[in-house]
Amino acid sequence: MRIYLDNSATSWPKPEAVYEAVDHYQRDIGASAGRGAYQSAQQAQRIVTETRAACARFFGVTDHNQVIFTHNGTAALNLAIHGVLRKGDHVVTTVCEHNSVLRPLQMQIDQNEVEVTYVDCDPAGYVDPAAVTDALEPNTRLVAITHASNVIGAIQPIAEIARIAHEASAFILVDAAQTAGCVPIDVTVEEIDLLACGGHKGLLGPLGTGLLCIRPGLENQICPTQQGGTGTDSLSESQPEQLPDKYEAGNLNQHALAGLGAAIHFLEQQPATWHQSLQLRTRQLLEGLATIPGVTTYGPTADQPRVGVVSCSVEGYDPQEFAAALDASCGIECRAGLHCAPRMHTALGTANTGGTIRFSPGWSTTAAEIDTTLEAIAALAAVPVH
Repeated sequence: MRIYLDNSATSWPKPEAVYEAVDHYQRDIGASAGRGAYQSAQQAQRIVTETRAACARFFGVTDHNQVIFTHNGTAALNLAIHGVLRKGDHVVTTVCEHNSVLRPLQMQIDQNEVEVTYVDCDPAGYVDPAAVTDALEPNTRLVAITHASNVIGAIQPIAEIARIAHEASAFILVDAAQTAGCVPIDVTVEEIDLLACGGHKGLLGPLGTGLLCIRPGLENQICPTQQGGTGTDSLSESQPEQLPDKYEAGNLNQHALAGLGAAIHFLEQQPATWHQSLQLRTRQLLEGLATIPGVTTYGPTADQPRVGVVSCSVEGYDPQEFAAALDASCGIECRAGLHCAPRMHTALGTANTGGTIRFSPGWSTTAAEIDTTLEAIAALAAVPVH
């Protein structure tokens, strides 16, 4: 038996159409997009273009060329952060961020004299927009914020924070790693300048995919961080200025993008009940954990704005030990530790105790699987190892 509850790291299983699209590309196409005029190369380019258009449609991007493909969400965040910031700029971010934001910012601090202010969150993991306002400086160029915590799932008020950033003439970068595909996002309506995410989590695509949505006009403010072949303007030794070529040097992960396109199509065909089902599984998990002696949960309640990321600790257990015991005894797969979010764990008070045990149901998780998981947690919690 295998119960997979680590969808906030990467989703599994994928819809069958994703496997079929990847296999079709690998077996029947195999050519590089934009690198030839022969039939299979044109077919490869058509798949990449269709996937780009699907992603644009999914996120409310008006021009599909403003969707830049990367190899993961981390690469998208790096492009945004290193591409936007200049020497001496100021950044407002939060303690809720993943290392994919914290580490590029630290590099900017070390090498580019950038200053960063880290806004705190409340005990449930929410950032007060007023605190973002208070953190702004005259030279603030960027507000970088996660849409939802990868540790406790709290969804931040992005539209309000975007308004605050724009009133200060700053850009807003949203890390949508935990919300893309799970929460409706419209970058035009919510006035998001830069939206970064991987394609392999809530979007249900393969690993090795990511994207950065860039607000029209902002490309003039973002320096490319890689240069190389694009299949266009080959006489010039300078990187092309047109999108998406400006930011897509070298071959794309095209078979994975074929899978991502199939995943987006799958999501577009799903009724609203899919999100409701995920909310029900999250509520079931939270309410069940609350009844188990020795278990402490962190973050929002089921009724507060959140995604299906649930963290807890079990008295008498190191988080890694408990996760390993769940896997060994019951085939329940979850994630334990600091989840690449050290400041979030410091805020929760779990940084020095090994972090937390994190469960994240996905699109195919059943009520029976959650029941089995709760029974296993209760049984292990009743016999702590020390």
